[in-house]
Amino acid sequence: MKIYTIGFTKKNAESFFGFIKSSNVSTLIDVRLNNISQLAGFAKRDDLKFFLKELCSTEYVHVPELAPTKVILNAYKKGDMSWEKYEDKFLNLMAQRNIERLVKPALLANGCLLCSEHEPHLCHRRLVIDYLNENSDFDLKVKHLY
Repeated sequence: MKIYTIGFTKKNAESFFGFIKSSNVSTLIDVRLNNISQLAGFAKRDDLKFFLKELCSTEYVHVPELAPTKVILNAYKKGDMSWEKYEDKFLNLMAQRNIERLVKPALLANGCLLCSEHEPHLCHRRLVIDYLNENSDFDLKVKHLY
């Protein structure tokens, strides 16, 4: 099953929506903990939902169960936790939440996971894909848009 990921930082609206449209993303799956931050610019929930529909014919859904907790995220952002520790804690959190039962294949098919990080390497959206590939039968083929 084909799936994409994208981060909105280091992108202007034109390139962001261009990636979504050219990839024919059917659903943008917002995996951010906070999707209404003023720092998100064009990627705030209500604006994003409108632009996706109007510009790309793409649906929007927020799935906060695929985001880390505030405690985990803040510790990592403040430098109190290494990436390795963050990764371990987030993978364990997804297992506790049983996200493989929560997320349906129809949601992921030609969908795109959104968070803020520009690249996926040190980002939880990549960990979500890795976790689902390890713990489900989805067989996700990922393409990171950046």
